[in-house]
Amino acid sequence: MPTRRSFLLASAAASVALPLRAQAPATKTLPAPIAALSNRSHEAVPITLAERQHRVARARELMLQQKIAALCLTGGTSLFYFTGIRSGNSERLFAYILPASGSPYIVCPAFEEARMTEQLSQLPEGAQTKIYTWNEDEDPYALLTKHLLHPGPLALDERLPFVYADRLAQADPSRKMVSAIPITAGCRAIKSPAELALMQLANEITLACYKAAYQSASPGLTTDEFTSLVTAGFTRSGVRGPISCQTGEWSALPHGSIKPQVIRENQMVLIDDGCVLEGYVSDISRSFVYGTPTDRQKKVFDVVHKAQAAALAAAHPGAPCHAVDDAARKVITDAGFGPDYKTFSHRLGHGIGMDGHEWPYLVRGNNQPLEVGMCFSDEPGIYLPGEFGIRLEDDWHLTPSGGVMFTPTSSSLEHPFD
Repeated sequence: MPTRRSFLLASAAASVALPLRAQAPATKTLPAPIAALSNRSHEAVPITLAERQHRVARARELMLQQKIAALCLTGGTSLFYFTGIRSGNSERLFAYILPASGSPYIVCPAFEEARMTEQLSQLPEGAQTKIYTWNEDEDPYALLTKHLLHPGPLALDERLPFVYADRLAQADPSRKMVSAIPITAGCRAIKSPAELALMQLANEITLACYKAAYQSASPGLTTDEFTSLVTAGFTRSGVRGPISCQTGEWSALPHGSIKPQVIRENQMVLIDDGCVLEGYVSDISRSFVYGTPTDRQKKVFDVVHKAQAAALAAAHPGAPCHAVDDAARKVITDAGFGPDYKTFSHRLGHGIGMDGHEWPYLVRGNNQPLEVGMCFSDEPGIYLPGEFGIRLEDDWHLTPSGGVMFTPTSSSLEHPFD
């Protein structure tokens, strides 16, 4: 599903038309903390073909358990996760089919055959993967279903467009079409050591860029100018990614406002989002004040800080996902900022990996057990309309002994990066 992150990434190209002050500054004019950042992207170790082969094997195990005939992936994250193929969706069907048993195959337009053929050596079971092509006046959906050799449901990726699903159902009305989430999330939710290493690095880079921007900024800057500093830091570090900044009363809107804003002394500043590294993302929020925070601001920060710690402490293998949300929400409610979603208006966290938001979610009612290797955000917040909002967000992963943050958490409004 589209997220705020994907929208920001898709619209990032618009920044080239903005005045210089709203873009990443040229290297010679960079503030010293930004200029001190170095490219760390070379530290990233890409996911190997062997690991993708393991993912395919795991997907087949899950399909056999659930008596699913095949998995159908079109453009999007899961396609890249299993195959390494980067592709979007258009009116022309491109699909990768992974049967529970037997060789995978690709259905693509005839003019894409050469491009797909050159990628076969990089795919799991690439030597056995067949490519079936269709011309513009032919039916690709009939072609896809023609080569489904085993009975049983076809699992469709959650990002697959409705028009694809509808046409597939028409092409093979006797076959049941089901959600692939149990397969795709069943694989992607548990991160390997290689994935954890990429996420560790992405989080470290993000926090370093946030800190450099914080040290480079001051009251009087617009929020756009603050985000340009983070963008410059990302560029220096060899990554890309969206960044948002809200201040004053607009920090009480969890996803901000489009209104122009200027950072003022003693007013709340809330920054959010992260970077993308080898397809893996970070998602960090920091709240801070330039100057002296009020007693009310400090009180709210203290409550949110305790809620974040309580959530992490509640995470252990086998605990239901909702228990993590419950722990943070209790701290906020007990402090007088409840009940329920009154001021803490969103779930405690979301799964994170190749998508900024992915399964599973830390939310009331979700009884799915936590498992070692799962990764999430931990982002409690208190939002006071007309005043300010405070959110603290860090990413973490589950180990046999509990949750572990990828990066240090914030200590105070005056020292958010100590």
